[in-house]
Amino acid sequence: MKKAQERAGTGGTDARSGTALELLVHGVGGTTPAEMLDDPRTVRVTGDHIAAVFRRTEDADAESRPEDYRGRPVPEAYVWCNLTSGNGTRALWLLLLPFMVVNIAHWMRPAAHGRTRTVRLYGLLLRLTGLTLTVLLVAAACEVALDLVAWQCAGTRACAERHTWLGFLSPVVSDGGWWSTPGRRLALAAAVPAALTGLLWYLSLRTWRAYESQQPMDREADPEEDPRRAALGRPGFWYGRRLVARLRGAHTAAGLLTVAVAVGVPAARFDRRPGGPALLDTLGWVLLGALGAAGVAVVAVVCRRGRSEKRLDRRLDEHLVRRLPLAALLLFVLALLYGGWSRPGWTSQGRLAGDAAFGGIALVQGLLVVVLAVVAHLLHRSRPDARAAIRGLGGPAVAMLACALGGVMSGGVSQRVSDWMDGTGAFLDGPPVLLTWQASVIPPLLVVVLLMCAVLARHTLRLARAERDAVEHDHPGETGDPGRTRRIALTRATATLTDRAPLIVAITSAATLLLGAGALVGALTTEKVPGEAVRGTYAALQGAAQTAQALGSWLIGLGFILFVTWGRRAYKDASARRTIGILWDVGTFWPRAAHPFAPPCYAERAVPDLTWRMATWTRATGGRLVISGHSQGSVLAAAASWQLESSARRRVALLTYGSPLERLYGRWFPAHFGPEALASLHEEVDCWRNLYRPTDPIGGPMRLPGEAGPAVDRPPLKDPLTYGRTELHPLPAPVLGHSDYQADPAFAEERARLLARLRPEVPAPRHTGGAAASVPAADDTTGDC
Repeated sequence: MKKAQERAGTGGTDARSGTALELLVHGVGGTTPAEMLDDPRTVRVTGDHIAAVFRRTEDADAESRPEDYRGRPVPEAYVWCNLTSGNGTRALWLLLLPFMVVNIAHWMRPAAHGRTRTVRLYGLLLRLTGLTLTVLLVAAACEVALDLVAWQCAGTRACAERHTWLGFLSPVVSDGGWWSTPGRRLALAAAVPAALTGLLWYLSLRTWRAYESQQPMDREADPEEDPRRAALGRPGFWYGRRLVARLRGAHTAAGLLTVAVAVGVPAARFDRRPGGPALLDTLGWVLLGALGAAGVAVVAVVCRRGRSEKRLDRRLDEHLVRRLPLAALLLFVLALLYGGWSRPGWTSQGRLAGDAAFGGIALVQGLLVVVLAVVAHLLHRSRPDARAAIRGLGGPAVAMLACALGGVMSGGVSQRVSDWMDGTGAFLDGPPVLLTWQASVIPPLLVVVLLMCAVLARHTLRLARAERDAVEHDHPGETGDPGRTRRIALTRATATLTDRAPLIVAITSAATLLLGAGALVGALTTEKVPGEAVRGTYAALQGAAQTAQALGSWLIGLGFILFVTWGRRAYKDASARRTIGILWDVGTFWPRAAHPFAPPCYAERAVPDLTWRMATWTRATGGRLVISGHSQGSVLAAAASWQLESSARRRVALLTYGSPLERLYGRWFPAHFGPEALASLHEEVDCWRNLYRPTDPIGGPMRLPGEAGPAVDRPPLKDPLTYGRTELHPLPAPVLGHSDYQADPAFAEERARLLARLRPEVPAPRHTGGAAASVPAADDTTGDC
């Protein structure tokens, strides 16, 4: 294997004789090198156990035998599945879903040229929204540990006796023990949210080192760069160390400051009572002032512009990254000392000041999303894109869903812990009223979603009936089978649901915003839970409110369990991973630009890997290569091609199949995969061909404007390959959908066309005429490109 690695890296001494390279990149769910190369004997030529390039054993020394590869390329497989799969503990990353979703929204801005300030404002609003989600998560942990457990349950004799493990915190059960004073109980319980903050900091640092510390190739940006070209081609796009480190320090400090406020504010409020100790009152004001100043510093750090995409930025704001969390940690310790000071006569009654805190967070999040929608609309109006999801409002809609997920998870966990601590509902006041309201809006939101599903199901069935004629037209002269025709037509119709996703997200986001606003108004005006707020009104209204309140709590608990279980299964089971893999891979494809605690970005490892491999091959051999990407692999292939220098990019041919480049990425991320960006990629690479099927719910055509459209997209492939039984296919052919594109003869034809263009001297000329649609001979250099 060592010889293979040396030859693969250097290209060998005879490589300039014209040996071609075919680099295969798999898609969602992953596969094995043996399956990709169609050979059980493979060898790793470069890489490690996380991501590596493999060859067949017989091709390990291909560079030294160029005469054996004059009519065929050297096949290589880049296997990156371990970047997104692993043991079941990774399912815990799903708990960071709100952070991942808000990070996705950061990259969904509409395309715009010359609107630098507006683009920066868009990113700033998303970073601030991400900061509120961190504060919300830590505040939810404070609500559970400090309010429900240490303040309410430990301060209530019946609840403390029911949960004997809290006896040492109860003033009655422990007979006035040292830990039984309210301040010390809060100080001890603060270890839980503080540990959560520390865990998030550690995971962010550890995953960055494991996944995102790979430096891209060091090259200078083109001073005359085409503005249409995607930002993914900038030298520093896939290396966001400086921004991630800065945001990690700011969010860690924000978490610690949130815990410090939760401990210090109740004590300061008690000290401000008439006749209270003047010294503690003064210290309380000083502490709260310091916490406020530190909070302003955190917001200022988040507001600073972070990404330096036009160059590979290796600098790190070490003082800021280290001193800000340390200062917050110091204030946290001082808050614990201040809160734990002995205060005779202080007892815990009612709730902590959670209603105002959670209400303020919800209000700020709503305002940020509304302003973000205005900014996104201005960007979209400056350069309209008919294919952009929700007319450029995809980012604000997804950001709204991120805030909703954070609120639902916070309210759900708090409500379930409250029910567990006080099963009869007679001892504790429970969580803040707003969290109960937020949990209660889940049932009506589910009603809206179910109505949408019913409408989509009806539309799909109508479309399936209309598709039956198209299925029979695709297979003329064959005996009809009504049952098989219906199955194929239904598969085609179901595949179109992907194109309905923007409508689903738009309606869900709008309903979430309205219901969330209603919950906030209801909580602030009534200061009662929904069931009590409507008491004395109509019987139907009372029943609906009580049902929504109870059902919402249980739905959150059940959903939380199913969420973790499903996520664990997805990481261990390949079939389940493929089911949700595309959504998860879309989310973790993007660098962490809005939230440092989001799951790690695998593309910051995969894209440099592919770029280095392609660049070193073309540089060492002078030859050219075809990179072949399926599904998410096509997105990685395109991103890596953009990262190449222009001279190397002209020696690359691109073959994509089952690709979501336009259907998902182009619509949801128009600034990076919009029509202009994809058109520039087509112009810069030597040749690009794309395959898709009408039964594929993920892949689709590129829809490039003008002659570039047919030059890239082959007409949709037949699926199934044969309708009935034939001499070559005596058994019914399966409906392949998104899988097994290489089983279609069209794949071999397009690959042969691309490989026929691979010459070590100069790129072949482009031809877009109709004559090029026929399959070329092995030595023909023409083709639709």
